[in-house]
Amino acid sequence: MTNSVSTGRERVQEMLERAVAEMGVPGIVAEVHDDDGRWFGSAGVADIATGRPRQEGEYLHVGSAGKAFTAAALLRLEADGRLSIDDPVEKRLPGALNVNGYDGKRITIRHLLGNTGGLFPTGLAPELARRYATRSAFDTHRLAAWTTDELLELAVSQPPVHEPGTAFTYSNGGYHLAGLIIEKVTGSSYEEEVERTVIEPLGLRNTYVRPAEDTGYPEPHPRAYTGLFLKEGADPTDVTSENWPSMLEDPGLPLLDTTEFNTSWVWAAGNVVSTTAEITRAFQALTTGGLLPPAQHRAMWTMVPTEGGNWLPHSAYGLGVFGLDEAVTGGLPLRGMAGSVHGSHLFVVGTADGEQTITVHTNIECTSWDIIFRAVEARFGLPPVEGV
Repeated sequence: MTNSVSTGRERVQEMLERAVAEMGVPGIVAEVHDDDGRWFGSAGVADIATGRPRQEGEYLHVGSAGKAFTAAALLRLEADGRLSIDDPVEKRLPGALNVNGYDGKRITIRHLLGNTGGLFPTGLAPELARRYATRSAFDTHRLAAWTTDELLELAVSQPPVHEPGTAFTYSNGGYHLAGLIIEKVTGSSYEEEVERTVIEPLGLRNTYVRPAEDTGYPEPHPRAYTGLFLKEGADPTDVTSENWPSMLEDPGLPLLDTTEFNTSWVWAAGNVVSTTAEITRAFQALTTGGLLPPAQHRAMWTMVPTEGGNWLPHSAYGLGVFGLDEAVTGGLPLRGMAGSVHGSHLFVVGTADGEQTITVHTNIECTSWDIIFRAVEARFGLPPVEGV
């Protein structure tokens, strides 16, 4: 192992330890792939109560990194001649978008996958907030499953935020529609199609889409924790971009264990379970073109700016994947997949050839973008990115 490689891995380990010591992360792991092979590091604990450490091979909820699986499944269907990603939603789901100011004839599958269709940010839907925004509400609803009909209703429950194709706004609702299109075109379940088109071809034996009724994980897995709640009695509909800090509960309260939790509300927007090794393998296949034909590969990695769209700063978004602005990477082209749900945050960032990667998981959800940029800085020797 070269000194430069050793130094780089030392920087990553230092970043992991700072995340635990300074950023309130219970436990964190990182898997690095480089010219000298694979390295795995960890800090903190998998279980606060027992002190059990994090370990390799844990089953992890990958959150919205699973959007890349949905996009890849649809792109595979396009390659097979069963649809075009430029088909309007109306052609595949007649009437599904003709409510609340939406127009299914003007919003395409490509818009759904690229978050450019104008759908409002689903995470801000009042019904979702009422179920999960306070500790008491979360405990009441944590094991309840969502149906696809409920998810479709949620996706269009608020009016559009812009005209189709004119801007980027991150929205899970577009991916719920994408999942329904997969089912309508194939006659199979979304879960079966992701298995057929992505998981099986890549040989991902420890990766699956969570069934709607699932509330746990196979062993080994870390416990999941969150402390991001509104004060008891707060009305989520009263939260604004100005007043939200004052409506959060006391930061001194203990973290809530969210391990037993039904995440069917994210469904086709990111309800995949995997490991650091297998999500790295999936990223490598997607970034190099190892899974999709050339036309579909180019479509996946054709980016639009994300500024102002409720997503990672200094980035551009493709179809379920992202690229970092080369102005903050020193000209190094870096791509990635990322996601977060209650008690879990995962991201993988790497070079376009898939040979240099870092995959990180924390058993607490993303509360800032800081960890992503600190990890990228440590892994690739970049100067600090300010204001993230």
